[in-house]
Amino acid sequence: MNKVKLRIAVLGTRGIPDVMGGVETHCQELYPRLVAYGHQVTLFGRTPYLKSKTPYEYRGINVVPLWTPRIKSLEAIIHTFLGVLHVVKNRRNFDLLHIHAIGPALLIPFAKIFAIPVIMTHHGSDYDRQKWGRIAKFVLRTGESLGCRFADSVITVSKHIASLMVSRFHSNAIYIPNGVQLPELLKAGEMCARHQLVSHKYILTVGRFVPEKGFHDLLRAFSACRSDWKLVVVGGADHEDEYSLGLKQLSERDNRVILTGFIRGKELGEIYSNAGLFVLPSYHEGLPIALLEAISYNLPILASDIPANLELADVSETFPLGNISILTERLEQLTNSMAKEAFARRRLAQEFNWDVIAQQTEKTYYAVVK
Repeated sequence: MNKVKLRIAVLGTRGIPDVMGGVETHCQELYPRLVAYGHQVTLFGRTPYLKSKTPYEYRGINVVPLWTPRIKSLEAIIHTFLGVLHVVKNRRNFDLLHIHAIGPALLIPFAKIFAIPVIMTHHGSDYDRQKWGRIAKFVLRTGESLGCRFADSVITVSKHIASLMVSRFHSNAIYIPNGVQLPELLKAGEMCARHQLVSHKYILTVGRFVPEKGFHDLLRAFSACRSDWKLVVVGGADHEDEYSLGLKQLSERDNRVILTGFIRGKELGEIYSNAGLFVLPSYHEGLPIALLEAISYNLPILASDIPANLELADVSETFPLGNISILTERLEQLTNSMAKEAFARRRLAQEFNWDVIAQQTEKTYYAVVK
């Protein structure tokens, strides 16, 4: 039987392709698969992050840039408001609206006034992020509450978030995780040569330069670590601030630390393929795509013991959150003994498979579009 082809509007992401962020990676992998199923996807991006200020197509997705100020406390909510207005104005062209993250979810009741079916994906409790002040955290908590109460269906990227939403809001949250593709392992090449990296003798971490990623803990622990390994930090800041500048100053004190900036594609694949250990010292995560990627490259991992990381890592692969002395000890143990290769890829191919995730998302869409 032929399935009904849906017209899907997407909000809550900075944009695609190749925009730094977990939500952005999620959307870049998910929606081309839904397009391949025959659905029409229109994704509204934020102009400061896109290469074009006019609409364009990416792997069958209609990407529509909408203006928004590049101000961290305002850009998401203003962009979502303008996006909802666009969907309302062109209501006949859309069957449903999919909003990502709890900040943009603040506008879900507004969309529901116009009888638009809305799906919300909860990517993490953003009010736990250290960068937000008291007012911003209140707004984010309100967005979470309104999203869970007014959305037609709520998707969560981790089991931990799903259980929280059920207990707090009696929401029938659906667990559909982030995914990862099993990559080709690359030999050391131009990127390793550029940064004078020896294959399997460097620690890798990947993410944005924001306090909740815990890179300050990793840099301090590594500076106390007696090892001839290097530390490679991949990522950067959306908004340069005191924290990101502080990280750069910390890194300059140790010539073993390398900041690559934001990289993707083959360059990132090469850096992952030749690392000896991946470390994620986060204070907050939804379901960390960077950790999924590290596991997909068969890397040994060491992560903080927060609930999101424990959904992917064994307890033996974690350290107490924020405990720099224990993190230093673990780094010394793992680098001095040459960290052993991990073998967790089989689970990724089953539970965290983007094709399966796309099918589960499509099923959720059909449940709300009647």
